[in-house]
This record gives sequence, C-alpha cells and structure tokens, in this order.
Amino acid sequence: MKRKIAFHLNCLEQGGAERVVTNLADQFAREGYEVLIATEWYGENEFRTEKGVRRVHAGLRPGDEKKSRILQFLLRVKYLREFMKREKPEVLIAFAQRANYRALMASPGTGVPVLISVRTDPAGHYDALSDKLQIPLLFPRAAGCVFQTRGQKEFFAPFLQKRSRIILNPINEKYIGTPRPAARRKTVVQSGRLVDFKNQPMLLRAFMEVHKRHPDYSLELYGGDSHDGTKEILEGIIRENKAEGYIRLMGASDTLETDLADAAVYAFSSDWEGMPNALLEAMALGLPIVATDCPCGGPRTVIRDGVNGLLIPVGDQKALEEGISRLIEEPEYAEKLGENAREIAQIANGGAVFSRWQEYIDEICRKKPGI
Repeated sequence: MKRKIAFHLNCLEQGGAERVVTNLADQFAREGYEVLIATEWYGENEFRTEKGVRRVHAGLRPGDEKKSRILQFLLRVKYLREFMKREKPEVLIAFAQRANYRALMASPGTGVPVLISVRTDPAGHYDALSDKLQIPLLFPRAAGCVFQTRGQKEFFAPFLQKRSRIILNPINEKYIGTPRPAARRKTVVQSGRLVDFKNQPMLLRAFMEVHKRHPDYSLELYGGDSHDGTKEILEGIIRENKAEGYIRLMGASDTLETDLADAAVYAFSSDWEGMPNALLEAMALGLPIVATDCPCGGPRTVIRDGVNGLLIPVGDQKALEEGISRLIEEPEYAEKLGENAREIAQIANGGAVFSRWQEYIDEICRKKPGI
C-alpha cells in the first residue's frame, strides 16, 4: 500500500512554490499515494489539483481574525498540529519560510517527521534576527530539507546540509518537446510576475537601447500583477519614453508554451531568485536566453555561459543590452544556445524530479525519527 503524505504551505495562489506543490501532489496521487495539502487560506487565483488530492484548511477559523497577531500565530501552529495528529501522514512536507517554521513548531509529539523546503535566496530571507533565533531551535527538528541550488544549501549549518538534497523544480510537460519554430518573431520576451526583485525596469531600459539598434524588434512581458507597485513603475517608464508601440505588458497567460515558443530572445533580469520555473520553461522551449547570474545560483545551476545561454552580472543594464543584441545579431549562435538549452528537460522533466522526491520521502519515512 502506498504512503500517506501531506504538503503544507500558505495557499495555492499562483506562484513558483505553489506550482511545484501542485505538480508534485498530482503526481504522487497518480502513483497511488494518499495526498493531502494543508493550507492556511484560499487565494483568488489558485492552481487546481487533481481529484485524487485532498485539500484541507489548517489555518485561522471564523472569529480568529479579531484576535491579536501573537494569538493568531499560536493558533496557526495549534491548528496545524491538530491536523497532523488527526490525519497522521507519514511525512509532512513544508514549502517556504513561514510554513517551514510553523510545521517544525507543530511537530513535537505528533510522530510525524517534517521535511522542509527552501524556495528562495536565504540571504535576506533567513538572516533576520527572528530567523537567527528560530533556526537553531527549530531546524534540528527537521527530518530533512530540499534545496534548489548549492548556494541555498551552503547558507545553512552543516547539520542541515548533511541531511538535505538538491532537487530542481519539475518542468510542466507542455513545455517539453515542442517543435523548433520555422522562423522566430522579432520579439524579446520575459515571463513571470511583475514584481520588484525581477528588476523588470532594468529590462525595459536595456531594451530601449536595443530598440535603437534594432527598431523592428519589440519586447513582451508576460505575467500577472504582484500589486507591489512594479506594474505602475513599468507603465510609467513606457509612457515617459513613448514606448507603447514596442514594449507591451501582456498580463498573465496559461498558454506560454505557444506565446513564447517562437520569440527571438528570452531575457531574465532578476536580482535574486530561488530556482525560477520561468527560466526552466524557457530553456525547455529552446529559447536563446540571456540571464542575470543572480543569487542564490539558480541560473548558474542550469546555464553554462556560452553553451546553453548567456550569463551576465546582476543589475548590469549594459550587459543585458549587449546580450540581447548579440542574440539578435548572431541568429545561428542564438539557435545553438537554444537547442542546447532544451537538454534541461532530461534532468528536470516531471518524471525525473518526481523520482528524486519519491526516493527522498521514502528514505525519511523508513527512518521515521522520533519527534
């Protein structure tokens, strides 16, 4: 009989970690596992799971919103603990910082091992005073940890590194094996939320310089609004430079596998990321890519500079401009990089990534450490 496993995160609102959890949960369910996803709340635009996955609300209950923040925090831990004791999964897999802390606080006495997962750059997200107090107390309780990059792993203490694994995000199958386009549109593209750490203003300014050299090229940004003010900043840059005719904010899309497939260049401008799904998808599509070598090493993990893409320094607008221009001006070289980029599907397809997760989860369940 297959195992009973549970995932825990804040919600399934569309984002990187949420996408990974949804894909993994669906695949485990298809393999015959009993799968639960315990979330704190319901978002407005969530990923959907297959029928074999059971969604459970483990967050605040009616009336709790009137209570103090400290009491709300304690209640979240209490309700998650109640979920763990009631459902008795063989392992609870927590995704992202707050869920990691919450799961480790709730675990004592439940008999449920907790596998945590770091999904972002630890520098700036796991180094505040509160983190420095919580990590030594809570992380030793973790049965294991999944990182996406070596940079993430090396941030933490040796005790956690020794019981960890580095596992890439799975690429959705719809991006794999797409035909090479007969011709490429004179378009540079990017996909992902409009959000500050992706430094899309730098991309717009770099592309305006590219456009002076290549006035027949346009820029398209696909992604929803994060409501942090980035969209308004981008709209202001476009308006002030009268760039409406060649820079377009396309909004969120469920058909990126066709929207992006025949673009000339994919430009990745982030200041930091975990392991960006959008970059993996662009590679699987065979797009010529220029990407910032941002911490904590996501692009560097999958891109070999000059072999399957171009890596440039973080925040270097001139390098981004030159990288885009080079891929436009050297189409044969660009196609070679794109074809090599497709090879990412060999190690990051859903089956390969699932096998690594399955092996690690089974190992943790067999050990069943005392909690």
